[in-house]
Amino acid sequence: MKTLLRLQELDLKIEAYKAREFEIPKQKNKFDVQRKRLNAELEEREQVLKEFQVQQRTAESDIELMQTQITKYDKQLLAIKKNEEYQALLHEIDTLKKHIAQKEERIIALMMEIDEARALLDEERKRIKNELVAIGQECDMIDQELAQAVDARKALEHQRAPLVKAVAPSLLSRYDRIRTSKKTGHAVVSLRGDYCSGCNMSVLPQLVNEVLAGQIHACNHCGRLLYDIDHLESADA
Repeated sequence: MKTLLRLQELDLKIEAYKAREFEIPKQKNKFDVQRKRLNAELEEREQVLKEFQVQQRTAESDIELMQTQITKYDKQLLAIKKNEEYQALLHEIDTLKKHIAQKEERIIALMMEIDEARALLDEERKRIKNELVAIGQECDMIDQELAQAVDARKALEHQRAPLVKAVAPSLLSRYDRIRTSKKTGHAVVSLRGDYCSGCNMSVLPQLVNEVLAGQIHACNHCGRLLYDIDHLESADA
């Protein structure tokens, strides 16, 4: 029974490390959220710059089209005979030139906005890069913590093998079956008076007497294996 108790203590530690191995990676979830937020911020800044650049190219294209139209109208002026038609065409040309002037003013404003957006984007890139580096370092620490937990668990599993061999096969089978059915917690528990310390229910008097005598029995309520601490201590003495 003493060997089985040592095995149980080892198994509980192994299970604790397995639980840590499951939980530790979850610490990186918040960093994944932060990464997505930072990337979204960067994409938003890039999009602002792109929109200004698109507006500039569109304005430049509009100016080119209007200048082409003015050139076409200038040629038509040479062929016009009627004064009314001539004046109407001059009015169209003048209107196009005013539109061009407005577009050119808009382009100047856009160039200033583009310079400002590009400067802000550079600042954001530096800030986000530094934050991503910090996040990467935090994740590396989490990975190291996970690796240490895995190594510790494997070391305990290595210690488990000789204990398993030292336990009677029939007893080991009962222990493994109970441990599997209980999922967590102890498969072997002590008597507390005439109560099972695993489920806190009273044990049949006959079972209590036999456990006190050193026999191995299972609780008639929860099925856990029972032992008497005093009997183990007297056996050591």
